[in-house]
Amino acid sequence: MLSLDHLAISAETLEAGMAAVEERLEVRLSPGGRHAAMGTHNRLLRLGPGLYLEVIAIDPAAPAPGRPRWFDLDRFAGPPRLTNWIARCDDLDAALARAPSGSGRPIELARGDLRWRMAVPEDGRLPFDGLFPALIDWQGAAHPAGLLPETGCRLAALELHHPRADDLRLALRGLIDDPRIALHQAPAPALRALIDTPSGRRALE
Repeated sequence: MLSLDHLAISAETLEAGMAAVEERLEVRLSPGGRHAAMGTHNRLLRLGPGLYLEVIAIDPAAPAPGRPRWFDLDRFAGPPRLTNWIARCDDLDAALARAPSGSGRPIELARGDLRWRMAVPEDGRLPFDGLFPALIDWQGAAHPAGLLPETGCRLAALELHHPRADDLRLALRGLIDDPRIALHQAPAPALRALIDTPSGRRALE
């Protein structure tokens, strides 16, 4: 069984992503770090126990990773937006065996005290136009949410909109059961998160 782990806001630059999220939620993001294996960097926001949001962008100071970056960031363009959700599992290989083709291959990663295995697609593109979750398996007890300051922000709902909503629902069946996640039939793929903040409920799209 999978658990909702974090949400990814992609941006052309980290500064643009930070500004967009902080203006929308009226909270400050916390420092994240760099991912040398992917040539990316991020900023983070706690959304409660075991759950957080990351703003992620290509790190202009990092060398090219020699492979497509995760979350299809090599092809990202436009204003910052919610592009992906990430689900946690205890057995990444078993989860991948039940996931759709193209969900990725496990990569060993580390940043500071954090250690994790993550499935990254060969072309950077996750199934269902990125609406199938990226799969992550944290190694050890350390988790980003536990290292972040409390902000009073909580995820109220995560909406998945897709032309093949029924197929996506079938792909997720038996893998995750979270009442905050809702699937909707729509003409084009889109993600929308409703987040309760100290200033009220806000939407990130």
